[in-house]
Amino acid sequence: MAKSIVCLQSLTNEQEEAIRKAAPGFTYVHSDAKQPDLDALAEAEIVIGWAKGISDCLLREGTPLRWVQAWSAGVEKLPLDRLEQRGIVLTNASGVHAEPISQVIFGFMLMFVRNLHTAIRNQDRHIWNSDGTETELTGKTAVIVGTGEIGGETAQIAKAFGMRTVGVRRIDDPLPGFDAMYTTSRLKEAVTRGDFVINTLPLTDETRYLFDASVFSAFKEGSYYINIGRGGTTDTEALIEALENGPLRGAGLDVFETEPLPEDHPLWDMKQVIITPHVAGLTDHYSDRLVDIFTENMKSYLVSGAPLSNVVDYRRQY
Repeated sequence: MAKSIVCLQSLTNEQEEAIRKAAPGFTYVHSDAKQPDLDALAEAEIVIGWAKGISDCLLREGTPLRWVQAWSAGVEKLPLDRLEQRGIVLTNASGVHAEPISQVIFGFMLMFVRNLHTAIRNQDRHIWNSDGTETELTGKTAVIVGTGEIGGETAQIAKAFGMRTVGVRRIDDPLPGFDAMYTTSRLKEAVTRGDFVINTLPLTDETRYLFDASVFSAFKEGSYYINIGRGGTTDTEALIEALENGPLRGAGLDVFETEPLPEDHPLWDMKQVIITPHVAGLTDHYSDRLVDIFTENMKSYLVSGAPLSNVVDYRRQY
């Protein structure tokens, strides 16, 4: 029986041809994620993407599935325990998002320091006004919690703006682009240094509600919080309290505990908050970059039976 790759995402003809060329000996099959072809999935050795209702078909004993390429960097919505039990290799889309998300981060920061969020609201009401609090990024400190592809790209750009950079991750070994590094266990100490605290974390058992009331209380007075990681890493009620009663001056939020954000949620009406609907990672280059990751990994898969990059560690959940 021919080996097959089933893709649950819509790709261009050129992208599909790139996959076919990288995978000699494999049949390429496209399946609609909204109405997945379960018969095709049951015969797949490699699956690109994921869809509701396919777990039992894919993960029952005896299927040829060996590798799943997730379409996102975060994999918390996939059945990680079952994938691990079956010995399936899972790779994610880490690296695809670095450019667009870092640009959103700087969009938030520039809006805050130049009061552009206020100017837009004033424009809607035809008001010519400035409160005189405009400043700049030069000399400010960005505390970047999560120093992977997105965090690293953000740090490099921050240096070009003349900012100081502080990283927070599981180990405190130095990394290029960062002036200082803290372990996650020292998060409360790290955030005291930040004019901006930027959360790029995935959602795992360790990061869920990591930003709680005790952490927000340690923030520098007048600082800003930016979350483009996962909403579940943040205690929303504690965030609102920090925005209303200090120390936060504002927040740029792309992700939320509940999505879509309910229409009656208090965050909508907070003038010091900028909200985007979980689109920081979206870009017209997304599929091209994901296909590049997959085809590069296909080279090692054909030689050794396993991809080498973007492999998810099931213990860490990323």
